[in-house]
Amino acid sequence: MSPVEHDAPSTFLSGTRAGELLSAWDRAVFDRVATRHWPGADHVLPRLSRSANHGLLWFGAAVGIAALGRGARSRRAAARGVASLALASATINTLGKRSVRRARPVIDAVPMVRRLKRQPFTTSFPSGHAASAAAFATGVALESRGWGAAVAPVAAAVALSRVYTGVHYPGDVLVGAAFGVGAAYAVRGIVPTRDQLPAPGRPHADAPALPGGEGLVVIANLASGSSDNAALVRDALPLAEVVECEPGAVEEELEKAVGHCRALGILGGDGTVNRAAVIAAREGVPLAVFPGGTLNHFAYDLGVETVHDTCRALAQGDAVRVDLGRFTPGPDGAEHGYFLNTFSLGVYPELVRMREHWSPRIGGWPAGVLAAARVLRGEHPLEARFKGERHALWLLFAGNCLYQRMGPTPGRRYDLADGLLDVRVVHGGRLPSLRLLLAALAGPLSRSPVHAAEKMRRLRVGGLKPGTHLAFDGEVAEAPGELFIDKDVEALTVYRPQVIGV
Repeated sequence: MSPVEHDAPSTFLSGTRAGELLSAWDRAVFDRVATRHWPGADHVLPRLSRSANHGLLWFGAAVGIAALGRGARSRRAAARGVASLALASATINTLGKRSVRRARPVIDAVPMVRRLKRQPFTTSFPSGHAASAAAFATGVALESRGWGAAVAPVAAAVALSRVYTGVHYPGDVLVGAAFGVGAAYAVRGIVPTRDQLPAPGRPHADAPALPGGEGLVVIANLASGSSDNAALVRDALPLAEVVECEPGAVEEELEKAVGHCRALGILGGDGTVNRAAVIAAREGVPLAVFPGGTLNHFAYDLGVETVHDTCRALAQGDAVRVDLGRFTPGPDGAEHGYFLNTFSLGVYPELVRMREHWSPRIGGWPAGVLAAARVLRGEHPLEARFKGERHALWLLFAGNCLYQRMGPTPGRRYDLADGLLDVRVVHGGRLPSLRLLLAALAGPLSRSPVHAAEKMRRLRVGGLKPGTHLAFDGEVAEAPGELFIDKDVEALTVYRPQVIGV
């Protein structure tokens, strides 16, 4: 008889010779762990096991990854880890433990110092702690190998702790871990990781290689919170000229820089990048985008997530051509206005305008919530004429190139030079907030009584009332009575690394 008494394990793996052998192996490994001395582990593993109760350890790790990483990849890794954990936990608790009712091990031979203060009362198979640990670690690793390597030893220790403290057989832990890995890959099947998606790497463009940043002038918008990234640019590109300025001076500094640089660099959010892109395209100068704002949609869709991504592209002279969206007439009577990401009429421009009005007083996030609550009361839908008919609508959206599905809603562009506009309309009617939600869930290029989406090359919109606002790349302006929206195809050359960092 083994040193540890077991309660009829044959009820779990019985009926076949293979089942009996597996059950015997499970008991033997459990006995070996229970009776072996592990130097230093008595004070570490039980505490670690308790810290993982209800996923608290992993939620804390996700917050730490998102905060310390300071980049989109880290935030995505944290979010994917939590999503994988949630799926694994739901699967284990609804299917796993109810399907196989295996009793917990008898822990007579497990030293008291190792035992948990509160013994679990659920069934033993499979291990929920191991599933959550494996799911979180795998989800993080699928998005970021670096953070995955940091989390993996902790996840392995949590899984080991469940056998060490006597609450699970090794088989419970192994199967739980397999469930967790499977959950992470299931999440990836629903929402692809960035490396699964085709990179916007065509058409390739000729651009000068600028190792060390020689010949590059970078304009950094201080209002975008770019000071730290400006220091990173200076360290990585010691030969580049970096000019930090307030938002009111950005355009003036860009005009100065474009006259004597071999490439124009911009550090800021989407609105700042928009201004630089228009000037670079007009002058035929390649653009280097350094993400540095709250939102960096264009940079991320381009495949540039960090300052070092852009530095690699500059060193190699790797660049692509991209489209510019265009609307005529432009803001303030200009001949053209341009957008790198999106153009919209309806509730979104009003939301942006109200958010900008309130954010200096109460902060950006509360201002966004207040603006959404005010705008989505839906008292006055926009009246506009397009395709020869007059329509009442809550939103008219035109994306520069097609936005593809990333999970339940559109989220990313695969091709930034497809020559197309992604046009979406949310029709007028009651309950605008519900209509906008249904439109988001409908996905790209769908039709319904609430929502319509089409691929187009140009669009004419008329009959807009005075005081109607439009939004483009986060900027707001008053709309003219008539608008023509189209594309300036492959108008801009922008640096982009051929191989995206992991």
